[in-house]
Amino acid sequence: MDTIRNNHGRFETRAIHAGQVSDPNNGAVMTPVYLTSTFEQDAPAVPRQGYEYSRTTNPTRTALEQNLASLESAAWGLAFASGLGATNALLARFSPGDHIVAGNDLYGGTYRIFTKVFERMGLRFSFVDTRDPDAVAAAIETDTALVYLETPTNPLLRLADIGAIAAIAKQAGVLTAVDNTFATPFLQRPLELGADIVLHSLTKYLGGHSDVVGGALIGNDEGLREELAFLQNSAGGSGGPMDAFLVMRGTKTLALRMERHCENATELAAYLEGHGQVERVHYPGLKSHAQHALAQRQMSSFGGMVSFELKGGVAAGDAFATATEIFTLAESLGGVESLVETPPSMTHASIPVEVRRAAGLEDGLVRLSVGIEHVEDLRADIDRGLAAAARA
Repeated sequence: MDTIRNNHGRFETRAIHAGQVSDPNNGAVMTPVYLTSTFEQDAPAVPRQGYEYSRTTNPTRTALEQNLASLESAAWGLAFASGLGATNALLARFSPGDHIVAGNDLYGGTYRIFTKVFERMGLRFSFVDTRDPDAVAAAIETDTALVYLETPTNPLLRLADIGAIAAIAKQAGVLTAVDNTFATPFLQRPLELGADIVLHSLTKYLGGHSDVVGGALIGNDEGLREELAFLQNSAGGSGGPMDAFLVMRGTKTLALRMERHCENATELAAYLEGHGQVERVHYPGLKSHAQHALAQRQMSSFGGMVSFELKGGVAAGDAFATATEIFTLAESLGGVESLVETPPSMTHASIPVEVRRAAGLEDGLVRLSVGIEHVEDLRADIDRGLAAAARA
């Protein structure tokens, strides 16, 4: 069992056991939630088992970080209070004047922290179509310090060729970070493809139950870990022990849940694509997706997120999103329950209209987070939404 907990075994086994040890005091199988702010020391400045203050390290958070590292085929993981907390720590390691190349189809919160927070602090950003590795290469400057990718992107489900872009960045002496939230390590492991850092919103699929907020940075380079752990501690962005416990509960069933998410999403995407009211469906599992071949090569399956555009634009999209009963109108994604939202007015409202439209994010876009309910019930609910959209 110790070898499994130390990064051996197949994914499904490591998801349950990696980083998890029975409590040495009483044999409790589940990792305890260490709700303590401070720890007794054996002597001044001599922490017992390395723990002195929970902002710096906490045994429950350590267990989660080891679990996440194992799932991403990494040497280390750092857990934060949110996905944006992880993004903040990543950006805080750079200096005024440093340049970052990022995709032009980003989660709205990421775009906001880039442009509204770190641009004011002197970082410079170029937003390019990361579907094209040549566009990324052309955007790299002398002062470029990071290439930041989402793949698949939120919400248009575009892909970036991680291996090709990481090779370009490495040749230029630039780090590559990949937001792997949509794919999860069950479907895609960017470090194995050449990336330097993986970022997750643990709130989503890894937590999986819409009851916790968290984030993570994961990698292999020990120097990077030391820098990012310093920022995690110094800025106070570390996640709490109860949050860590809830995410670990989620990772135990990640493989099973992702299989059903993918099955349901694949079936519903095909159904939507064949419907007369639907203008366009964005899902990398469809053969019509421009990057379907890359998805087959880079991912083991195609995920649980589906976006589509309805004939009738904004009015039709709003009518659809407010008529469904199983698909709950709410932000976020990746929980066992299905959600629906309209990105232009919800998750991506912080992106200026002209920037959204230039990136191809149309006003009438609808995004589905397909849950693990019975697919026929979900299909019937989609029909309910489509009927409402037709009347709009």
